[in-house]
Amino acid sequence: MKANRFSRRRFLEQSAVAAGALTLLPGSVLGAAAAAKRTAVDQVTLGKTGIKVSRLLMGTGSANGGVQTALGRDGFSKLIRYAYDQGLTGFDCAEAYKTFTWLGDAIKGLPREKLFIQSKVDGRPEQALDVIDRHRKTFNTDYVDSLLVHCMYKGDWTANWKRIMDAFDQAQEKKWIRAKGVSCHSLPALRGAVASDWTEVHLVRVNPQGLHVDGPAQTSWSTVPQDVNPVVAELKNMRAKGRGVIGMKIIGNGEFLDPEDREKSIRYAMARPELDAVVIGFKSPAEIDEAIQRMNRALAEAA
Repeated sequence: MKANRFSRRRFLEQSAVAAGALTLLPGSVLGAAAAAKRTAVDQVTLGKTGIKVSRLLMGTGSANGGVQTALGRDGFSKLIRYAYDQGLTGFDCAEAYKTFTWLGDAIKGLPREKLFIQSKVDGRPEQALDVIDRHRKTFNTDYVDSLLVHCMYKGDWTANWKRIMDAFDQAQEKKWIRAKGVSCHSLPALRGAVASDWTEVHLVRVNPQGLHVDGPAQTSWSTVPQDVNPVVAELKNMRAKGRGVIGMKIIGNGEFLDPEDREKSIRYAMARPELDAVVIGFKSPAEIDEAIQRMNRALAEAA
């Protein structure tokens, strides 16, 4: 019996020594080990919000959701479940997407505390608080993790949307939303979003080819490739302010049909320290698998 106690004591002492030795390892060694393990499905924190989400989110709005709804309700739900089973816990939607009324059923039964649901409010509704309430009810949830003002392209949008922004604040006080922010479609709007203390989460168009990336024209959509460097400058400003930053249009609005373009863009995004996460719209399990594989390789090589 004494021998058993002695053995247990020796085991505990040796374990403590081993744990102590681990904490004494140089920070660079521990940092390198952690960085080497980064993957597409890591749970990352969005800026200072404290909210966790998988590094890769599934977008549900390709061609305003037409690509996803073409799968049919059952096919869409299966794709959502497949994404979740691979480790994607974030799902991006919007009031304007055809998938808006489908997402609630698709995530039904999944553990809500593990999900990150992001949606967007369109236009300037008269009863903005009611519209925000409709989002959470449509998704069959008590709250939306991140709610954004959708598709801003005017530089003075923060003045014109003040009433809507106030409604977001009220909704946040009611715990209907956890974080608030904006998706932008021009450099003037993006700069306005960064300058505003109201913004907590940015959804930013970014890819090295500059396709569907914010440019100087205050228009909602442009097919002309833009210089991505001004966007990168704003990404750095967002990071300096502790904002949550999610990259979008990583696959050029689905137009990067050449695998080399997809590889180039994903590598670029994974090398940008300002991006917490990225969202990509998918229509098949194969596309999800490819994105995860490309991200994992890029993250490993960027470590």
